[in-house]
Amino acid sequence: MKRIIAVALMTCATLASAQSSPAKKELVAKLLVLQQPGIDNMAKSIAERPVVQLMQHAGNALQSQVPADKREATAKTLQADAQKFVEEAYPVIRDQAIKLAPTTVGPVLEEKFNEDELRQLVAWFESPVNKKYQQVGPELQSAMLKKLLAEASPVLDPKLQALQQKMGNTLRAAAGNGAGKPAASGAKPPAKAASK
Repeated sequence: MKRIIAVALMTCATLASAQSSPAKKELVAKLLVLQQPGIDNMAKSIAERPVVQLMQHAGNALQSQVPADKREATAKTLQADAQKFVEEAYPVIRDQAIKLAPTTVGPVLEEKFNEDELRQLVAWFESPVNKKYQQVGPELQSAMLKKLLAEASPVLDPKLQALQQKMGNTLRAAAGNGAGKPAASGAKPPAKAASK
């Protein structure tokens, strides 16, 4: 019985020491605000990454499938569509990242740093604590990125697919292949001639 009481007391003491003080929570909140530019950059990068890939593929198709006299206008249309996607996707990702930061990054900061270290981070002095923070950075970014992609993908994937379809239609229309209509799906390659 004494053992059970001792274990219970130790558990309570551990939980009590693990609780964050209001000052520590305030420092973490302030640090999250200071990290806003990094969160914004990450959100912009996430929004731009698939568009860059699409534009590379579109550029290749533009050179090989679109007549030279239509390339410039087609490229401008594709660029405008891509820019519109980024402009629509970026705020969605950024807002979701800002919403997730307190529940993904905040707990890691509270767990990994004490109040004094958080004060030093907020002040952002060159110090050993800065090096420690840089080591934890990948864990913070990984936690945020994983959660952000899981939550933003259902909203953005249909828009990205629509952009991909629109770019394909634009390229086909410019090339004169079916006036912008998607290629028939399920088309089979011609059968090989039978050899004698």
